[in-house]
Amino acid sequence: MVVSIAWTAGIALVLWVLASMKTSRPDGERVRAVHPYRRLMWYIMPTRTESLVYFDTSVDARPIQRYAEKVRERCDIDISHLLVAAVDAGLRANPRMNRFIVGRRLYQRDGRWVTFSMKRKAMDSRAKLSVVKLRMVDDESIEDLVRRINDRIGEERSGEKTYADKEYSLFNLLPRPVLWGATRLLRVLDYYNLMPGAFIETDGLYTSVFIANLGSIGMAPGYHHLFEWGTCPLFMMVGKIRDEPVVEDGEIVVRPRMPIRWSYDERIDDGLTARKGLDAVVEALEKPERFLS
Repeated sequence: MVVSIAWTAGIALVLWVLASMKTSRPDGERVRAVHPYRRLMWYIMPTRTESLVYFDTSVDARPIQRYAEKVRERCDIDISHLLVAAVDAGLRANPRMNRFIVGRRLYQRDGRWVTFSMKRKAMDSRAKLSVVKLRMVDDESIEDLVRRINDRIGEERSGEKTYADKEYSLFNLLPRPVLWGATRLLRVLDYYNLMPGAFIETDGLYTSVFIANLGSIGMAPGYHHLFEWGTCPLFMMVGKIRDEPVVEDGEIVVRPRMPIRWSYDERIDDGLTARKGLDAVVEALEKPERFLS
């Protein structure tokens, strides 16, 4: 009996050591050159909630309004499409922003992924919320991106059950203890880089950036948390465009501004990296002809 317990403990120890040594993931490559201070942060601040930093900014809305009006002659575009394109421009300009922490290790994400939320029925407060996740494509025109986004939105609003709907329905059938155990198991698999790639690819919270455009329903932006589930290190909340006083050439004038609030996991890189990346998004929105065409 004692020998059996010892063998079992020994096998469990070997499996744990082997799992701990696994550094490869289907969605990213480990970053090994890390400053010791930053590595220590992963231990003293192990969660995204502890590592959360907020940034406030606003954008001159006139350029994107004019640009959307121009492109609308060729495709069905709105501000939400331009937000996705601008975020991708920011990720391309600053790849270090496209990183994440899992298992107290830093990873460079494979590909640029943008997730955004939407209502199943437009302008219906009672409609279910849906999440769309897109892999961004190099050298994709704004028209092609708009069509790809609209195709995905059309799928979500078609009334047909999506893969996510079926997944949620399955989990909803599980008794509470089983569901708790299943989520704990998935967290452990993710921690040790054993989560299946197919699961990661379809989950909207394994993403570079999550966008919530509250301006589309006439709301101001809130300060959003970061999810402990998944690998999303950056959340973008966008509010309703409104007229605000600004100073131009020493005079106070009124201009339409779009408020943006960011939630950022500071463990992935320092504040300077965050500023460069977020400034790149703002620049893309204020110069769409140059960065989004």
